[in-house]
Amino acid sequence: MGTARYSGEFKRDAVALVESSGRRIPSVARELGVNPESLRQWVARSQAEAAVSGADGEGPLTPAEREELRRLRKQVRELELEKEILRKAAQYFAKEMGR
Repeated sequence: MGTARYSGEFKRDAVALVESSGRRIPSVARELGVNPESLRQWVARSQAEAAVSGADGEGPLTPAEREELRRLRKQVRELELEKEILRKAAQYFAKEMGR
């Protein structure tokens, strides 16, 4: 049995429909033709993201801010790896110079 893949836009719209209509998740899921548990997970994820991103009082992150955050986290990982490589190289050369 295959798993249906829904676009991010579809998921956001489905969550917005649940939140704005005041209707129960199973009712909205039936109307949209999606699994109620999938919709429940999308709503929970959206609420969790809103709670985390709104914790600093500045409101939720924009898509551009999310992309920048992803890019910066990747850059930090790369820089940490480079730093570790340089640290090991410095240890190696210090050891070699002491021979």
